[in-house]
Amino acid sequence: MDRCRAAHRRPLQHYVADPEVRRRAWRTRVESPMHDREPNDGHRALVTLERRGILDTLVTQNVDGLHLKAGSSPERVVEIHGTAREVVCLSCGERAAMERALARVRAGEVDPPCRSCGGILKSATISFGQGLVQADLERAGAAARRCDLMLAVGTKLSVYPIAGIVPVAKEAGARVVILNAEPTEMDSLADIILRGSISALLPRLMQS
Repeated sequence: MDRCRAAHRRPLQHYVADPEVRRRAWRTRVESPMHDREPNDGHRALVTLERRGILDTLVTQNVDGLHLKAGSSPERVVEIHGTAREVVCLSCGERAAMERALARVRAGEVDPPCRSCGGILKSATISFGQGLVQADLERAGAAARRCDLMLAVGTKLSVYPIAGIVPVAKEAGARVVILNAEPTEMDSLADIILRGSISALLPRLMQS
């Protein structure tokens, strides 16, 4: 393959077309510390809100899967950018745990194929060249329209289309509380703004 032409492909196309790109990606995944990370007090506070019947839907841009690891109900979590804790086959769509695929790489498979159809596996995250999942966008929008309180936590609210759910919630009559270490692009819409570490702010909010 002409490497110059390949470099101009969108990253997903490059990944599909070039076995060496996939081999490097798998080596990077094996070496990544992401899979050893544990939920913090902020994740656990959101689980408590859910169990108290306060949190209806959790929309996250994070791909680390820590909300589910902390105990949030899968049916209430919308992972808008996908999850790095699973792999997906680009041919048949079958999903499997990332750790199982990484075990195959450690055992010597440099580019493990799908066990069902032999297709190419990739992290179940949204890559450049892939669109967001429409059903997830619709779930996020519906949650914004029906909520009476929106917590925007740990984000500068600068990435669209998901940042757009804040004005949607506001226009529908919800109160907006923004918790972030830095100013956000939606601060003007907030009823309350709290600055600081999310792992410290959320547990304190639970006690108030």
